This record gives sequence, structure tokens and C-alpha cells, in this order.
Amino acid sequence: MSLEPPGVWAPTTADLALQAFLLGTVEFEAALALQRRLVYNVAGDRDNACLVLCEHPPMITVGRQGSRGHIRFDPEELFVRGWPVRWVNRGGGCLLHLPGQLAIYPILPLDRLELGLEDYLHRLEEVVAAVLDDFSIRCQTRRGQPGLWVNGRLIAHFGVAVRDWVSYFGCYLNIDPDLEPYRRISCGGAGEPAMTSLARERHGPLRTALVRERLVEYFADRFHLARTSVFFAHPSLGTKASTNAVAARY
Repeated sequence: MSLEPPGVWAPTTADLALQAFLLGTVEFEAALALQRRLVYNVAGDRDNACLVLCEHPPMITVGRQGSRGHIRFDPEELFVRGWPVRWVNRGGGCLLHLPGQLAIYPILPLDRLELGLEDYLHRLEEVVAAVLDDFSIRCQTRRGQPGLWVNGRLIAHFGVAVRDWVSYFGCYLNIDPDLEPYRRISCGGAGEPAMTSLARERHGPLRTALVRERLVEYFADRFHLARTSVFFAHPSLGTKASTNAVAARY
């Protein structure tokens, strides 16, 4: 079903200001609470947009298209590993979160940007594909199935949610996680091969900071956000916001 934004906004999208939060490892529940807070803020002031980049400790989330059958770990083994399973209100299926996977959470006023859900997902795919291209990785998309694949393996899992025409959740890009456990998680659906990563496809490691930098640049450009402020913490996470936030144009 196509979700189309109501009405047309008079101001141009260049009036939007982007706050990018480049965080480290954040517990999933804390990141979800942060997203909800930012959704509330953006819903009240649609001249703002946010982008949260972080990693999560090991766990499994199951979106609207996922099921317990996509997890080929016994409950006892999950308990021993300390990997909780969390059902979430996002699109997409089952996903394993591990260190080395980058969570990408755009908080955007879709109606202000005059974007329906399909167009929004397409632009977000373009952002991540441009980042992969910077590292000489050519990816593919599939009709009706959000995500990016490299040589038949999923590398970026997409699953979004929308509240009051403000987006949250988003995308998870494997940079350099341990890929062995992905053999037992059907992240791309039943019968799909295990997920891959940037490091695997490049045959070598790379700096996460460089990937985040490219993401912010392409995100601001593709969504036509002229003013970007970068922060390295958020008060709601129990840490004082960074005082050396960088204001930059991309």
C-alpha cells in the first residue's frame, strides 16, 4: 500500500536543518526512547530533521515481516549468549544486531519533504548505495523488497516506521560484524544466504568513522538539507551533549 503525504508545504526543503548524532554503542531500548523523543520534537517543529548513527549490543529484533521461524537458535542458546529477542514496530523482517553493524535512524518530517513512504525508502536506499559505491562496492535492489544486496547477499537491511508523518527506525548496514552467527538468522527471508559486510566485500577492514562521515554527507545532499550540526552525545542518554558540535554545510 502506498503512503502519500497530505498537502503541500510552501517553504523549500533547503530550509530544513539537520541534527546528526554520531553515537557509539547504545542499548537498543535507549536508542528507541531517543528516537521517540526526536519524533516528538520534529513533529512539533517540522523545520528540523535528525539522523542518529550508532551500534547496538548483541540482540535480535523482529519486524512486521519477520517471525520466530527466521531464528535458527534454540531459546536456551540465546539465553546462554545473552541475546534478547525484541519484536518491534518497523517494516522488514528478522535482524541480528552485533558490534560492527551501523544503525541508521533518520527522523524526518515526510510531509514537509513531500515524500510518500515508497519515495522515502528509495532515497534512503540511494544514500546507502552511494556510500557503498565510495568503497567500490556495487549493490543491487529488488523490486518490492527494501534492502541492498551484494552478490546475492544482503548487506543493508531496511525497515522503517512512521508516526504523525515523521519517520523513525531506518536501516542497518553491516560494516565489519562477526558474520558467522548470521548463518542462523534469516535476515533476507527464508532460503536467503547469510548477510555480508563491507569488510568482507572489500577483503579488508575499514574505519567506521569514515563510513559515518560519508553517510552524513550523502544523507544531507539527497534529502536537500542545507545546514547540518553534528553532535557526539545526547542528554537523554545520560551524557551531556558534546560542546564541540560541528556546524557544517554539505
